[in-house]
Amino acid sequence: MRTRVLSRRRGPLCRRSDVVEAWTAVAVLLCLTVPLAGVLTTRWTYTDARAAADEQRAGRHRVRAEVLERPSTAHASSGSERRHATRATVRWTDPEEGTRTALARVPAHVRPGEPVHVWPDSRGREVPPPVDDASVWQYGVGMGTLAAGSTAAVLLLAHRAVRRVALRRRLEEWERDWARTGPLWTHHGV
Repeated sequence: MRTRVLSRRRGPLCRRSDVVEAWTAVAVLLCLTVPLAGVLTTRWTYTDARAAADEQRAGRHRVRAEVLERPSTAHASSGSERRHATRATVRWTDPEEGTRTALARVPAHVRPGEPVHVWPDSRGREVPPPVDDASVWQYGVGMGTLAAGSTAAVLLLAHRAVRRVALRRRLEEWERDWARTGPLWTHHGV
């Protein structure tokens, strides 16, 4: 009779079907939230990056300039820039402000008098070219992928933490139940 009572009662350790149900719930949650987080982040970052690129295009323009001096090692560009670029003084004609000069990145092999293309801003300072469409897409997709991966990692870590706490609780319940029923089965301490 005691064994029937124990067999009808649900055991403190989870059954295989409970584990399958829990993992199914996690899989459905992952399938819904991960793509949604990725798509929303991609859209948001793409929109922001596109606005920044449009702003750059409005404030920068490409001009054909003439190199005034031979590029020297005194004006060498830093290691983070292109390897074969140095700095030299260049001159171009601005329709509104006339002739302008600036220190700009130029190929290392250029000679005085040769034409180069530079990107001055509205104040005449040389700036990098505006971001192109491919870079905007790459940034958006990269951030979306990072958001999707982070969402998946957070969900899986949360699931693992909940499972660990639940298992610890189940084992404590099992120990308490065994402390109560163990002596009856083994006839120790009766």
